[in-house]
Amino acid sequence: MLNQKLNQKLLQKLSPQQIQLMKLLQIPTANLEERIKEELEANPALEESDEYQDSYDNDYGDYESSPATDESYESRDEHDIDEFTPQLDDELDVSDYFNDYDDEVASYKLRDEYSNPDDDEDNYTAPPSGNQTFHEYLVEQLSMLQVDQRTLQIGNQIVGSIDEDGYLRRQLDALADDLAFGQNIITSLQELEYTLQIIQDFDPPGVGARDLQECLLIQLRRKNPANNPAISIAEKILLDHFDEFAKKHYDKLIRNMGITNDDLKAAIDEILKLNPKPGGTHEVSGKVDHNYIIPDFIITNQNGRLVVSLNSKNAPELRISDTYRDMLREYSLSKHKSRSQKDAIMFIKQKIDAAKWFIDAIKQRQSTMEKTMQAILGYQYEYFLTGDELKLRPMILRDVAELTDLDISTVSRVANSKYVQTEFGIFRLKDFFSESMQTESGEEVSTREIKKILTELISAEDKTKPLSDERLMNDLLERGYNIARRTVAKYREQLDIPVARLRREL
Repeated sequence: MLNQKLNQKLLQKLSPQQIQLMKLLQIPTANLEERIKEELEANPALEESDEYQDSYDNDYGDYESSPATDESYESRDEHDIDEFTPQLDDELDVSDYFNDYDDEVASYKLRDEYSNPDDDEDNYTAPPSGNQTFHEYLVEQLSMLQVDQRTLQIGNQIVGSIDEDGYLRRQLDALADDLAFGQNIITSLQELEYTLQIIQDFDPPGVGARDLQECLLIQLRRKNPANNPAISIAEKILLDHFDEFAKKHYDKLIRNMGITNDDLKAAIDEILKLNPKPGGTHEVSGKVDHNYIIPDFIITNQNGRLVVSLNSKNAPELRISDTYRDMLREYSLSKHKSRSQKDAIMFIKQKIDAAKWFIDAIKQRQSTMEKTMQAILGYQYEYFLTGDELKLRPMILRDVAELTDLDISTVSRVANSKYVQTEFGIFRLKDFFSESMQTESGEEVSTREIKKILTELISAEDKTKPLSDERLMNDLLERGYNIARRTVAKYREQLDIPVARLRREL
């Protein structure tokens, strides 16, 4: 039996504008320009503001846009527009679209009051790199060999499978399948091995290795052991005792190989000179890290007063297209309106609405980011003033959310992937958030302070007898930090510091 009921429910749903704002908050300044360009391409009603033309229009008026009067049409208020515009159907009332919206829009681009607007740095574009890439360098060496066409094709397949670090991670039997299906070349593992050995003679030394052990051996075998006996010992270590070497079991190496401590030290010194990533640092690799950090916030010290500003160099000014607004005005003035014209006007209205929403979202993004950074600056004022990490206060997302009256998720989106430039360097915003820990005196300190002390203790340790986690815990307890050994291990791992055994040196 079917029953019909009426129920009332309260639901919370995010509007498209709210979703757009949340996505924009997550975007760092380095990627904001790309996002704006995507919107400019998708919405023809949105365009970048021409500062010169805007200033000209403001000074002299747009005489051509209003044939009925000498007064600029865009300078009229909405009441004048309504008198000028004939009455339209309610669903196609376009009078609200004639106000000079872009006069308000330009204000979203927050400029540093001390910056020079004519600074050439804003217009600087880094020239493209003309360096030869790592794979191009390998292909060039391959093409210089006096080999047949078949070996050349197999070599190209192998070179194409070498990663940017210089390693061949793909198995030879998988490469054989690739050649069979892709180029109709039936080959054997022996032929692939022979071609790979040819490539392993290329520069940089160690390229084409399948693991770290092979990479180091390839480089070591290019040296002359007659001039340095330590090279022979180093090769034997890598061949027969690589596991003990990797785990730094030096006592086992000395005992099993029957060598002295000085012999082992000289051999390890030779191994440490080798490059574990031959492709990553090659001078013409083209794989140079160009991911420069662009700070989202800039904190400056102006005579003892800290001032925070947004970095808006990658955010061009936006406005509504005059062409689209003129099309609406022409429609409102026309006496005969066809169905196709109404459909076109509905499309234009939708695009203008979308452009306004995007501009408003950009303005709201800038306002929210500035509000959040101001709260962080106030909370960590002593640190930003001195640069001393010991001045950092424990701070979590909830603390900033309470200061700004924003949701915790909003603060998290602002802090994620954002950077701030200070007098002491550029830092991730998330680095200033840390939990608190209580000392023996009852004072709350930031966990970042403990990590700093932990780093200092390890940096000053005797590398022949590195400090264990138990010893580090005791040293911290002596300084008044009540901390467990497993917490020391957790912080050490977060700092990417290996255990004591792997920090040991001869």
